[in-house]
This record gives sequence, C-alpha cells and structure tokens, in this order.
Amino acid sequence: MSQNMSEKGDAISPAENNDGNSTDFSKTDDSNEVFKRGDGAVDFRTVGWIHASVIFLKLIFATGVLTIPSAMYVLGALPGAINVLGWQFLNTYCAIVQGNFRNNHAGCHSIADMANVVGGLWLKEVVGGFFLVTFAIVGASGIFGASVGFNALSNHAICTNSYMLVATAIVFLLASVRKFEKIAWLTWAGFLSVFVAVFIVVVGVTQLDRPAAAPQTGDFELGYHVIGHPSFVAGITSVATIFCSGAGTSAFLPVMSEMRRPRDYNKAVYVCMGLVTAAYLSFSLVVYRYCGMWVASPSLGSAGAVVKKVAYGVGLVGLLVSACVYVHVAAKYIFVRILRDSKHLQSNSVVHWAVWLSCTLGVSVVSFLLAAGIPIFNYLLALAGSLTFSPLALGLPAYLWIYDHKHYRTGGFLKATAYWLNWLLILLSAFLMIGGTYGVIQQVIDAYANGEISSAFSCADNSNSS
Repeated sequence: MSQNMSEKGDAISPAENNDGNSTDFSKTDDSNEVFKRGDGAVDFRTVGWIHASVIFLKLIFATGVLTIPSAMYVLGALPGAINVLGWQFLNTYCAIVQGNFRNNHAGCHSIADMANVVGGLWLKEVVGGFFLVTFAIVGASGIFGASVGFNALSNHAICTNSYMLVATAIVFLLASVRKFEKIAWLTWAGFLSVFVAVFIVVVGVTQLDRPAAAPQTGDFELGYHVIGHPSFVAGITSVATIFCSGAGTSAFLPVMSEMRRPRDYNKAVYVCMGLVTAAYLSFSLVVYRYCGMWVASPSLGSAGAVVKKVAYGVGLVGLLVSACVYVHVAAKYIFVRILRDSKHLQSNSVVHWAVWLSCTLGVSVVSFLLAAGIPIFNYLLALAGSLTFSPLALGLPAYLWIYDHKHYRTGGFLKATAYWLNWLLILLSAFLMIGGTYGVIQQVIDAYANGEISSAFSCADNSNSS
C-alpha cells in the first residue's frame, strides 16, 4: 500500500469500477462527502470503527433476539437454526455490498441515495419511503418492548399505552442526541444491557424443572420439535421474523457517513455480524430447547416472574436505546434530506435545531402509533422483515452489486455464476416481501378476530402473544 494511501484518513482499498477497471480511492477527498470538515462547521465525522461496530451491534442485536425462540417453535429447531445462519450470512453479504457501493459512489448518505444512482429520482423517493417506514416499525418494536418491561417491573400499575407514552418520551429525548459519536456511548450500555438480560433468561430457563408458563402439576406437552410442520402463513411469518432480526443493515450507511475512516466499515460489519450470529444461534436454541411451546414473546418473560423482573430490569435500558437508535437513523435521513447543501446542516442555528428536533419528534410519534396499533411483538418485527426490510436489505443491495458488476455477466464461469446468484437474491426478496406481508396481515386479522388483540390502543397486555 502506498504512503499516500496510508496517510489519507478516508482512503479505501482500490476497487473495480463499472467498467471493470481499478479505481484508486486513495486520491479521493472530502468534496463529495455529506458532512464536510473545517470552516468552523460542526464536525459530524467523529466515529471510530470500534464505536461503529458497537452501534451496528445495537442496531442488529436488539429486539430481534427476543423473538427468535418463538419463531423456532413454529419452524422447529433445525429449520430455525438454518434460517438464523442463512439469513445472517445473506445480511452480512448485503451489508458489505452496500459499503463497497457507497465507497464507489461518493456522497451517498443513505440507501435512498444509492437508489438514486442506479434508478433515478423516482426510485430514490420509493426507497426513502421504505426506509422511513422500516425504522418507524422497528422503533415501534423497541417502544413496545420497553412498555412490556415497565409493565413487568410495576406489576401492571397503569395502562400499557401509558407506558408506551413514557417510553416514547424517553426515546425522543435520547434520539435527539445529534451525533452518532455521542449515541455510541449509549449503545455500549444498551448492547450490554440486552446481552446480559438475555443471558440471565438463558441461564434461568435451564434451572427450571418445567417451563414457567406450563402447567406446574401433572403431565404437559413441551412442544419441542426438531422439525416443525407450520402452515404457510405461520411459517412465512416466522421466517420473516428471523430475517428481520439481522436485516437492519441499511441503517449502517448513515453511521458510515460519520466515520473518521470509512474504509474501516467492513471491519466493523464483520465484528458485529459475527458476534450477533453466534449469540442468536446459541441463545435461541437453548431457550427453545427448555421452553418449547411455552416460550414468551418477548423471550425475557420465559423463565418465570422473578427472573422476568430481573431480566427486564437489566434489559430496559437496551430496549429504550434500541428504539432510540432506530428513531435517530430515520430522523437523520429526513434531516439530511431537508438541510443537505444548506449552511444550516452543520451549524448550531435555530433552523438546524428546529428541523432536527421536529424530525426526531415526528418519527417518535409515528413509532408510538404503530406500537399501539399492532401490539403483538412478533407481528411488528415480521411486518418490518417482510414489507420493508426484504427490498431494502436483500433486493436493492443485490441490484447495487449488479450495477457495479455488469461485466460479470459475460465473464468466466465464476463471475457469471455470481452475477446470476444476485438476480436470484432479488427474486428471493420479492417472494419474502409478498408472501411475508400476506402472512403477517392474515395473522393480525386472525388475532383481532379471536380476541388475541382486543382493539388498537387498548390497555390489554399482549406481551406473551406469539
């Protein structure tokens, strides 16, 4: 590596451009970056790769881990494990593709900017809309999870929706922290909080003679299956839930725009996804093995009342920080869209702060409305996985790769195979989007019909619904 490259803080390794030729990115500068340096502007590019990896961890290892065991009950242990490994592999691949594409096309702050490169303004607006809906939904899952925690700790002292309002207010305040660098310190606490909480539950379920939710006397059916036999609706919903647990990779890109050295992005992704995959697989298999059909959703309630309170007491910070990061990512997208190329983007002006706080408040309110309207944890995540994450985290990244590697179609066998496999990934994305969305909508309709959800915005606690 040349001295010039090593001295250039934002240089990245040479990569092939659209024509198959080598592009030396050591010669790039900050002129096309969203956030500029110098001239008295507020410096947003302050995130190191270790902080970036922890932010990524909190984006991925969040509410998803709390619902995988119940998805495994539907699918069975073996198909569930295969789904965890397979989706995490694809999500990691697509995260790397997005980072490489961003470095090939300077100035892309979000997945919507990348869509603009490959499809023009109309695709940018469509993808931007999907992005906002996605992170409003997963923000809702964090708010809902936090409300379940408040309920558990207070023995349901007040209405669930009141706790959702409390959680939303806290999330708004945390999400309004302006820089990812500052949020990184919150994500350290948030990740450790959820990790320790889940670990407490994993240990707790292994100490019980029978699952806490099962009949405590007489015979009972555990409901543990190596291979399950679900209906299409139940199966596709569970598949979408597992996929969603690692599909938030489009949120990595705004973080990348605030990294000191964007070339370290891949390193942060590999660290994050490796840890997440190992934790998801081990935690979910143990909880499902000991709880079977009696697993709670969120899974923090699976080891009995006492452990549930301890787990939620430890994990509440993580649930709030999860929602905070999701809301922040969505709000930052709107904020940059409004103020990009304006003097207010990197200033401390009244306009800057008014726009920023309006964005975080607006996204927080939408997330609250979604949490109250679909108050079943699994369904919120499955809806995000099928309706919005499938095109954002699978379909579009595959097309980004195809756009930058058109010449692979007429290359050798391996290059041609890679080219057509990416087209196959687009088809998989379309299937998951259509089939998964149908499955979730049908299950929500059934839940209202059979009384599992009494009504939207009701005070009923649906935390144990799966």
